[in-house]
Amino acid sequence: MPGPLRKHWVGPLNVHLSLLIILLLAATAVPLVWLSYDRGRHLALSAAAESMQLLTERTADRYRIVFDSVEPFVTMTAVSDAFATPPPGALERKQQTLLTALRDSDYIDGLFAGYPDGSFLHAVSLADSPAWRSVLNAPAEATFALRTIWREDAGRMVSTWRFLARTGRELSVSGPADARYDPRTRPWYQMASTVPGTVGIGPYVTATTRSPALTVARGHADDGRIVVGADIMLTAIASFLATEKVSPDSLAYVLDGFGKPIIHSDPAVMERLLAAPPDAAGAAFAIDDPVIDAARAAMAAGPREDLAHFRFEVDGKPYLGSATIMRVSPSLEGNTLLVAAPLSDFTAESYRLLRQGLLIAAAVLAIGIAATVLMANLITRSLSVLTRQAARLGDLDFAAASMPSSNIAEINSLASGLAVARDAISSFALYVPRELVRKIVANSALASETAVRQEISILFTDIRDFTTICEKTSPEEVVGLLSAYFDAINASVEANGGSIVQFLGDSVCAMWNAPIGDPDHAGHACRCALDIAATVERFNARQEALGQPAFVTRIGLHSGAAVVGNVGAASRLQYTAMGDTVNVASRLEGINKRFGTTILVSRAVVARCGDAFVFRPLGRTQAKGRSARLDIFELVGVRAEADGGTNAAVDRVGE
Repeated sequence: MPGPLRKHWVGPLNVHLSLLIILLLAATAVPLVWLSYDRGRHLALSAAAESMQLLTERTADRYRIVFDSVEPFVTMTAVSDAFATPPPGALERKQQTLLTALRDSDYIDGLFAGYPDGSFLHAVSLADSPAWRSVLNAPAEATFALRTIWREDAGRMVSTWRFLARTGRELSVSGPADARYDPRTRPWYQMASTVPGTVGIGPYVTATTRSPALTVARGHADDGRIVVGADIMLTAIASFLATEKVSPDSLAYVLDGFGKPIIHSDPAVMERLLAAPPDAAGAAFAIDDPVIDAARAAMAAGPREDLAHFRFEVDGKPYLGSATIMRVSPSLEGNTLLVAAPLSDFTAESYRLLRQGLLIAAAVLAIGIAATVLMANLITRSLSVLTRQAARLGDLDFAAASMPSSNIAEINSLASGLAVARDAISSFALYVPRELVRKIVANSALASETAVRQEISILFTDIRDFTTICEKTSPEEVVGLLSAYFDAINASVEANGGSIVQFLGDSVCAMWNAPIGDPDHAGHACRCALDIAATVERFNARQEALGQPAFVTRIGLHSGAAVVGNVGAASRLQYTAMGDTVNVASRLEGINKRFGTTILVSRAVVARCGDAFVFRPLGRTQAKGRSARLDIFELVGVRAEADGGTNAAVDRVGE
């Protein structure tokens, strides 16, 4: 393959055109699809971050509502005179205060007061806690239950459960019985009785109902050893987180100061939290959650105060997280709200739009490809016809062919130009050897090549007494006869691989081994000479039948070195052969007159043909214009081999 073709890919026009349009379509569609996806993904992530922020704010508000309804009660109770004395003193006032608080709050699991002598007052809402109703076997119409533990005069601690209607009316009483509960042993009592202000204890699982709870407690203003407090149900916060999800697979947690979960948005996990034992710190529930572990690791790498948005991975799956420190109450200092969701929850729609966009782009490309191929084929169909016509022209096939008609002006101009070129080359081939024309068409540089020395076989023919024939025949008839005669000779020359160099009046000059190389040029020239002789005999037979004069043809044939190529002026060249070899061939044709022969050849021809032909030696003779004598031979025919070469016979070509 030529050098330039190695550097540049060459292909049909329809392929180039199709690829160009397809690349343009792809270059337009793909960036638009990608920009749409990237913009959608960015908006989705922004919306997710905003949703997480709103969730943390709403959860903080819910926490605030819970604690705002509990802490004021604890603070107010801690200054109440009614709770300054242990039960059963001022029991009715104590009961009214506790029931009022339970009616006003949906998040209080229980209200209580503990005293340094072991007395205890505890009110619970049966309406909001089916677990308490089940444990206490309370009457169906009971709304509240009030446990009272006090010390009798004999020193025995007794306990009773009173079941009350919503109005406070007593429905039934269970007990008295020996008290088994001592508030002074509980963490909330021990902490609140020694630490000033409100304290928070937990989260923990209540021993009676197995519910997650936080305790808010405070020492009484008159006696810090008197502790009042409230148990807050965390299930309300968990239910809120379960319903307020930012995405289908999102999770929300409340973590304590140790980073352990105390609330989980998944109800099933929340049940596991309730069933799990406390961890070593005793402050949170133990649970194996890879999302929490990965989120805590990511949070540890960022600022502790505010982790509004961060990303992390769980088993190679990307997550989006948001963490906010809860500051709704001093008792919850250090608790953190964590929201986490798989990134795919927010980008799934973008990916769906991306796939949809890619499918649409693929459909557009497919339609574009089909339209491009159709359009390219319509454009190149005419060009393909012209290409085939040009290839035929390169092979010197001048058969008439219909030129394509196109709506493209340039193609029509090209078709017209090709038709003109075909006519011109066809006319050119009439004056120059066909093989030379073929070579020049293939490589135009040959038209300017200079002549070179090479070995050739050259043949001359001449018509005996042609001048006499012309005297007896009109010029028009002579031209017609010569045209038919030359057609017959030209057919024989071309059939045997030769090229007619020129017509000289009634003579013909033909050549072998130029312009196309031919290793057996002498043999082909001999065959052509025999073929011409036979062809002329048939031609003369037809002429005599028509009453036309016969053409007796003499042939001379010689092989040797000659100068072959383009000879002439700068503006007018002729492809010919020059040298002694040409002159000898011409003289041999004339020597036929002396011997009455048809075909004379030189010793050079005999030497090159070997035993392929039968030659009759005629001795040596003097040729006109030459000082050296020539060995001449008559070409009789082709030697036909038979019986493995033991017998030989002469076969005249054409007979």
